[in-house]
Amino acid sequence: MCKRSAGFLAILLAVGWAPAVRAQLQAPAPSPNATVSQTVGVTKVEVVYSRPHVKGPTRKEERVIWGKLVPYDQIWRTGANAVTKFTVDTDVTVEGEKLASGSYGLFTIPGKTEWTVILNKQATGSPADYEAEADVLRVKVKPEATEMHELFTIGFPQMTSNSAVMTLEWEKLSVPIHLAVDTKALFLANAKEAVARAKPDDWRTPLTAARYLYDNKYAPADAAVFLDKSLSVKETFANLSTKAGVLAGEGKKKEAVAAGQKALAMKDAEPKPSPEAVADLEKKLAEWKAAR
Repeated sequence: MCKRSAGFLAILLAVGWAPAVRAQLQAPAPSPNATVSQTVGVTKVEVVYSRPHVKGPTRKEERVIWGKLVPYDQIWRTGANAVTKFTVDTDVTVEGEKLASGSYGLFTIPGKTEWTVILNKQATGSPADYEAEADVLRVKVKPEATEMHELFTIGFPQMTSNSAVMTLEWEKLSVPIHLAVDTKALFLANAKEAVARAKPDDWRTPLTAARYLYDNKYAPADAAVFLDKSLSVKETFANLSTKAGVLAGEGKKKEAVAAGQKALAMKDAEPKPSPEAVADLEKKLAEWKAAR
């Protein structure tokens, strides 16, 4: 190598370049890391954990999991390696108990017929540092028999717009944990904030807020304010047809017909509605006229 090339390489190393030189070799972990997340309504639930195997690091061991590898009636890290991290970005309930938004360590105390699920302030680090004084919540749950799971698995097999069942599954055991959120109240709070900061020409945001509230029969007064806000910004087929539907639901068929006809008159204006939306409104208009 010439002196010029050698000097250039020395400069690169000195300023921290050449990542291939500094990179550390990483071997596969016996219990691989995993992240699972689920949105429940408008709430994000995320769990970061490690997944031990029933057959151990060699994949050849015949290990007894419950009552031996994982002792009964003792604190378990609920996985392997570091603390299992459970995060929610809004307030939730866990088995009916309130839990504030944030990150927590997920620990458990397995039992033959009942488990204790623990959420602790220690969300990271070594499970050996666990302190009961830092527990935020403890609930009791019942384990259930399930099909074989070689890898420890945390998942969300059941959910609705305001609830979810999070399961801990390993070997032939499943531990369901019920989570719930007040999606309607959360959405209304988010909607008020979004509408307040919407641009002056934004008619879509208040319309989205109004439609959700009307569809879910929640906070009708707020829904009316949002819909009127959308209409005041710009009248479109979308918000006029929504207004027509609201009026019809209130029994105001004459006013509903007027709003519906006004919406149909804008079916070729931008943004153009889908043919299905136009056909649906035409059908409803015929029904409203017949009912007047």
